[in-house]
Amino acid sequence: MEALRHLISPGDLSRAETDRILDLADEIIAAPDEYSAKCRGKKIATLFYEPSTRTRLSFEAAMLELGGGVLGFSSADSSSATKGESVADTVRTVENFADIIAIRHPKEGAAAVAARYAAIPVINAGDGGHLHPTQTLTDLLTIRSLRAHHSLDGFTIGLCGDLMFGRTVHSLVKALMERDGVRFVLISPKELRLPAYLLDELRERAIPFEEVEHLDAVMPSLDVLYMTRVQKERFFNEQDYVRLRDSYILDAEKMRLAKEDMMVLHPLPRVNEIAAEVDADARAAYFKQMWYGKYARMALILALLGLCPVLGQPA
Repeated sequence: MEALRHLISPGDLSRAETDRILDLADEIIAAPDEYSAKCRGKKIATLFYEPSTRTRLSFEAAMLELGGGVLGFSSADSSSATKGESVADTVRTVENFADIIAIRHPKEGAAAVAARYAAIPVINAGDGGHLHPTQTLTDLLTIRSLRAHHSLDGFTIGLCGDLMFGRTVHSLVKALMERDGVRFVLISPKELRLPAYLLDELRERAIPFEEVEHLDAVMPSLDVLYMTRVQKERFFNEQDYVRLRDSYILDAEKMRLAKEDMMVLHPLPRVNEIAAEVDADARAAYFKQMWYGKYARMALILALLGLCPVLGQPA
């Protein structure tokens, strides 16, 4: 019997495994009918203790399009968490009814706890301000698919906005550290800088990066611009949120400074950090990014359920 695999952090997948999952996603995109019954008789439980639109629906659509079923809850208020049930007990309950779990939780480390107690694969669908590895698979698939050479090596990425609490940013930085020739431009107010542990890792691995506070000056150097919102739900002080929320707004004027083939990504939802006028720009890829997310999650579900042999034994 194969050892159980989970996805809690991007580091749970080797670079080769990540590439094989992305390759599988490409195959599904090219021939979806060939995969439409791969999960017949299987169910995913989406345990979402935080509100979600894209991630939850993406997981559910992914399983349905693989021929499987869906169950779960979309907020803590609709689960036994309101009665004080622990994450550990919830997953030990749910594993009786499902074959794989996707969990989102406001507390960092909750997905790791779920994986420790579950007898079925667990996917971290976002834990607090920590990590969001399936968004990273989505981001990598989007970048690889839309770049001219379909490569994840040798480009400059600007990460803009809330880098302190942005779990999508943390996961993407960790994943891109494994690629060759990626340079990071970290654009944020001082209060929302990338966490020190990630900055230290960039330094230790001699990966080039710079920290700046102004977007305009670096726009011409970027191949990918990853915008993020300032997340009100991560702030303890509303005054700080109000002061920082409009730090960066991408508009048509700023886009004129960018390369003709620069790609704009955003994990969504946006508030006002990307003006609606940018949506019509051919370089705006954030809605296409959402489309790729379903296929990335389809490939991951197949991999973790052992229905497509793309993963090795856990380290």
